[in-house]
Amino acid sequence: MKANKSIGKVLTLSFIICHLSFSPVRAQSGAPYIHDPSTLAECDGKWYTFGTGGGGIITDDGWSWHSGAERPGGGAAPDILKIGDRYLCIYGATGGGLFGGHNGRILTMWNKTLDPKSPDFKWSTAIEVASSDGMEDCDAIDPCLLLDPTTGRLWATYGTYFGNIRLIELDPKTGERVKGNVEKDVAIDCEASALMYKDGWYYLLGTHGTCCDGVNSTYNIVVGRSRSVEGPYVDNVGRDMFHGGGRMVIAAGDRCTGAGHFGRYIIDEGVEVMSFHWEADFELSGRSVLAVRPVLWKNGWPYAGERFRGGTCAILSERRGYSLEMAVDFVRIQQERQRGFGNRNQPMPPAKPIPNQSLEDVISTWPAADASVAVRCSDYMFRPHQLWTFTPVEEAGGYLTAPYFKITIAGTDRALTATADKELATMAYQSNDEQLWRIEQLTDGTYRIMPKHIPGIEGINTRYCLYSAADSTPTLAVYDFSSDNSKWNLKRFASE
Repeated sequence: MKANKSIGKVLTLSFIICHLSFSPVRAQSGAPYIHDPSTLAECDGKWYTFGTGGGGIITDDGWSWHSGAERPGGGAAPDILKIGDRYLCIYGATGGGLFGGHNGRILTMWNKTLDPKSPDFKWSTAIEVASSDGMEDCDAIDPCLLLDPTTGRLWATYGTYFGNIRLIELDPKTGERVKGNVEKDVAIDCEASALMYKDGWYYLLGTHGTCCDGVNSTYNIVVGRSRSVEGPYVDNVGRDMFHGGGRMVIAAGDRCTGAGHFGRYIIDEGVEVMSFHWEADFELSGRSVLAVRPVLWKNGWPYAGERFRGGTCAILSERRGYSLEMAVDFVRIQQERQRGFGNRNQPMPPAKPIPNQSLEDVISTWPAADASVAVRCSDYMFRPHQLWTFTPVEEAGGYLTAPYFKITIAGTDRALTATADKELATMAYQSNDEQLWRIEQLTDGTYRIMPKHIPGIEGINTRYCLYSAADSTPTLAVYDFSSDNSKWNLKRFASE
């Protein structure tokens, strides 16, 4: 299926989620090379993730990554968690066969900042909170952290295939092991575990399959849940993770394989992403790279959304299902009247397809190309004034999961534009920030569409989104996940 080069061609409607469109946009840009990444951590407007071997990568905008994060101690598979005004790092000093068989040590240390250029940047002396002797049914490596939002208690899991996944409790003030705490085995047959909490459930995520074999790695991420942080963690068909259970969250795809080391980052209410690595990106010499995907929730279970990559789509409101459109006069399609009922004994003439309305059929009735035209919502008829092409503008930066996009009426340069009065118009595209949009898939599968900038408001916009104020009245208003007015669905329009 080819990209749509001319709306004047015969078009066929394809109700396919827009993110399936073909596009050269890759995953995170820049130099996203990392293995066993920690959960994303924000510090002074930048995001950091740390990996095996020490160090890590940084992004200023959420999209383009570069090296520069610093973490002493080497070892493997760190995790980072902000507690109060400090950052707690936990990592495996050995284990996993790294320079000591399966004799592992889990260490914690603190820092006031993650910015190595800050005068406050100084890691505390690492302290040991768990270990394995190489003979027991555990390998002390691959730790993760969870600060329980309901109790304030701090938990960590660790372990690999060489034994059990274990749970321990730490002191959130010191990062030390709680005195008298006894480790508890909670899962088998996985590694690179992670914990999270949502709506009364604790979730244990584990990385299943084989790692460290490039394009032949079979890593994938599975999950179980429990009403207690101490388990048992059970999957969607009742299998305990201590007996090998686990529901799939993400496997291979998108010419990448080996999904491992899950981390959850909440951007806003209903806007969540997962970080992990691909063991091998086929487009990047099979290197291990950072990936960031939307987190979707269905029936209380998390799974990975798709990267939004653009294409030609209808933009349909969740409020009513009406289509966002350029406010121009409706042009009727001429049709020979057909007899659809009557004398059934008389044969009907052969049916033949009616071509879709083309851009050339209507563009002469539209205002001049340089004119500003308002935007409205109406019944979806797959007409040219209702079809929008999303094109990535990678040089304009991005946000977590994607670059910014321009949104134009398909086949034209008329771009969706945020105005100073927080309304919408279509204008000739001029590479302005008010013509750039972030497209984020929400946890329920719908989309938030948000301008990068609104004229008259300083800085990058993170508050106002495309909003259905009434069935036919789109505007810009404060994002509210609890309201369908803030949510949109994208349906791709494909041509043959």
